[in-house]
Amino acid sequence: MSTRKPNFILFITDQHRADFLGCYGHPLLKTPNIDAMADNGVIFDRFFVNSPVCMPNRSSLMTCRVPTSHGVRYNGIPLSKQNVTFVELLRDAGYETALIGKSHLQNFSGAPPTTKKPEARPGYHQAQGELSEAVRHNLNSPEYQFEEPDFWTTEQPRVATPFYGFDHVELVTGHGDAIGGDYKAWLLEREPDAEKLIGANNQLKHDYICPQAVRTAIPAELYSTSYIAERAEAWLKERTDSDKPFFLMVSWPDPHHPFNPPGDYWGRYKPEDMAVPKAFEFETWQPPLHVSEVIKARENNQANLKGMNAIGCDVREALEARALTCDMITMIDDAVGKVQNALNQSGKASDTVTLFTSDHGDHLGDHKLLFKGSEQYEQLTRVPFIWSDPQGSQGERTTKFAQTCDIGTTILERAKIEKAYGMQGIDISENNPGRPHALIQYAHQKEMDGMTIPPNIHSIRDEHYRLSLFEGLEWGELYDLQNDPDELDNHWADPEYSEIRSRLLEKLTQSLIATVNHSPAPTGRA
Repeated sequence: MSTRKPNFILFITDQHRADFLGCYGHPLLKTPNIDAMADNGVIFDRFFVNSPVCMPNRSSLMTCRVPTSHGVRYNGIPLSKQNVTFVELLRDAGYETALIGKSHLQNFSGAPPTTKKPEARPGYHQAQGELSEAVRHNLNSPEYQFEEPDFWTTEQPRVATPFYGFDHVELVTGHGDAIGGDYKAWLLEREPDAEKLIGANNQLKHDYICPQAVRTAIPAELYSTSYIAERAEAWLKERTDSDKPFFLMVSWPDPHHPFNPPGDYWGRYKPEDMAVPKAFEFETWQPPLHVSEVIKARENNQANLKGMNAIGCDVREALEARALTCDMITMIDDAVGKVQNALNQSGKASDTVTLFTSDHGDHLGDHKLLFKGSEQYEQLTRVPFIWSDPQGSQGERTTKFAQTCDIGTTILERAKIEKAYGMQGIDISENNPGRPHALIQYAHQKEMDGMTIPPNIHSIRDEHYRLSLFEGLEWGELYDLQNDPDELDNHWADPEYSEIRSRLLEKLTQSLIATVNHSPAPTGRA
């Protein structure tokens, strides 16, 4: 066994559910490069996010903690640098660190928040500035605006490093083809008229009706997936003669909607070949209220078809979304192959652990929904995770429970670096049992459709059941996953499941108690 410190490459995609990979059993999708990683490593079949939305879960990845601990409860809160990241610990131990692609640890929409602080009541004094919130912070300062659109309009913008522990940063911000960051300068250098090719208004002709199906005019070689692969290849080539260990995060914004595979990747898979989601086959299915309201909003033409939150869909739209997602993942798989080839050419493959995961999933038509939202179905919460270690097991699968916050702590353990006091992730490598269940937290600024309140949902998922508890509502969800793997029959109010519900609520309570912050550590005895 090599005595060198291992290198690490973490491949991460955006909005990519577990069952949309060849090695996870998709009947049509071909992903030979990612599958090869699985053949040389371990596939986790019960890997769940800490939160099924971008910023909270990416912050859990970096901090090895749950959203209620690191503070990014929902999209729109930048990750405070008071949090220690596992990348900073790698850097402190002598690692070269690089991020190429999507970060989304800070806001990148440029839009104001939906949540507003309450105004002062008549006759009451209201403090301003740092006294206006219960916790002082500087999240409005320039150091938390590196991913904002305005930052990238400045002259020669460069992200200040170290950026959450990364010494080398090349960012891609946004989604689809109308995205920015370092990528946009690269794109305009190669195609000065690229602005005339970007977006739905400039798309090529097609006959798809699915919301946010966009046949981008940007050629495949200039698309962000290609940029990220090219820059990762270049960074690895520069490391060829370096003796320092490295950690490289290669982060793609796809297959997040809009569904816009470029060039000849469009149409590789046909909608008519995709499997019809089960909910469309059961006329008696009664969706829970927060789902039925989303479906109703679409039926009443009240859904935001250009937004980020879940919308209702019909069968044709579902099948088109699935096919286009397969197209986008195929391009990502090709990009993974290019980066792996660069690693092999560098001569460092035998000392490098490669990992693959995603930040959350997409409904893709299941439960008659597209995109993501307050629904906590497995299509959103379960993602792929592959750990491929040249010194470890090969071609194995594990059913032990693990979550996003465990990735960093397992990397640290493999590098023989102690995790920071208060990190909540565990070592999920071989010979360790994993978690007894998954704890998933979700919150959002926007009110749930027809529900008048923003969602705040905590879920527990064990070997047999998924229970979700909603703040402010008198009902919840309880699914018997052994008998109902498609989560179509909610047993929350079923008397036959009352004992099970009580047991799961106790598990949820115990899990929440266990995630109370242990940091800062005591400074003495009172």
